Amino acid sequence: MVYSPAPTPPRLRLAGWAVHVYTASGAVTAFLAVLAIIDGRYRAAFLWLMLATAVDATDGVLARLARVKERIPEFDGARLDDIVDYLTYVFVPILLLYHAGLLPTAWGAAVAAVVLLSSAYGFASADAKSDDAFFTGFPSYWNVVAIYLYAAGLSRPANAAILLGLSVLIFVRIGYVYPSRTPVLRGLTTVLGVGWAAMVVAIVLAMPDVPMTWLLASLFFPIYYTALSLVLHSRRSRD
Repeated sequence: MVYSPAPTPPRLRLAGWAVHVYTASGAVTAFLAVLAIIDGRYRAAFLWLMLATAVDATDGVLARLARVKERIPEFDGARLDDIVDYLTYVFVPILLLYHAGLLPTAWGAAVAAVVLLSSAYGFASADAKSDDAFFTGFPSYWNVVAIYLYAAGLSRPANAAILLGLSVLIFVRIGYVYPSRTPVLRGLTTVLGVGWAAMVVAIVLAMPDVPMTWLLASLFFPIYYTALSLVLHSRRSRD
């Protein structure tokens, strides 16, 4: 006698689909951010991107609670998440930097192309996310990079150099902390991350006249994140 699993109740499947719609809403925020960019409303565009980041930070928890893989096996939520993340973490932030005139006039499009192509490689790599919950290579946090470059008011060549340098790091197979999943110091990372997110919201709301003291103070989390990633990568390499 062949055992057949009991069908999933409609209400549970509906809950699973609701989570997928929640994830997909990031594509809508990306579209609204593009409209804001076209209109030159860069602060509004950053706020839409921050909303997309908040969705991305919470949809995984909801997906696990709703057990979407088990209850909607015919739909690949991870693929949907990657599509939305590429839009909100890569394409829209680079479009904003280009449209805002923060890249060199003569070769800004080439810099943008390098970022877009390198991140496409990063997203599609088989080892983009390790089995022990690390990102492999710079994890394409271009939305965060764009906020800092826009607020800092650096020169166009300096912005280009930073983008190109980080693009190279996508191919360097260093393990970076996956904030919501890497178990080491996850509680501390979450607490610091929430505090940093509040500071970034304040920075975006203050645009275009961001106090430099705010910007420098907010670097505590990127520094912590990078240091923790390097320490853990070194430990993993030894093991």
